[in-house]
Amino acid sequence: MNFSPEKPIYLQICDSISERIISGELKAEERIPSVREYGSEIGVNPNTMMRCYEKLTADGIIYNKRGIGYFVAADAPGTILAAQRREFLEKEVPAIRRRMKLLGLDVSIFQE
Repeated sequence: MNFSPEKPIYLQICDSISERIISGELKAEERIPSVREYGSEIGVNPNTMMRCYEKLTADGIIYNKRGIGYFVAADAPGTILAAQRREFLEKEVPAIRRRMKLLGLDVSIFQE
C-alpha cells in the first residue's frame, strides 16, 4: 500500500478497508485479518492497525468477537455510504460551489 503524507496512515487504511467493504470485496459478517496479519500484509506497525480497527469499531463498521477476531458489521456498507455522503455534502460540495462561482460557472451546466 502506498501512503500519502497528507493524512494519517491509520485513516488511509480505514479508507481502504471501507472501500473494500462497499465494493463487495469484504462482505457483511465476514472475518477480516487480525491486527498482526493485516499489519504484516501491508507493512505497518500493529499499533497503527489497532488504531484503525478501533476507529472502524467505534464507527460501527467492524466488530470484535472476543477470541475469534474482527468481522464486518452487517450494516457496514450502509454506514460507510451514509458517512461518505455526509462528508461529500459538507466538505466537497461547498468547495465545488466556491470554485464554480470563482470561474463564473452556473450549476445549470449539469442539467441535461
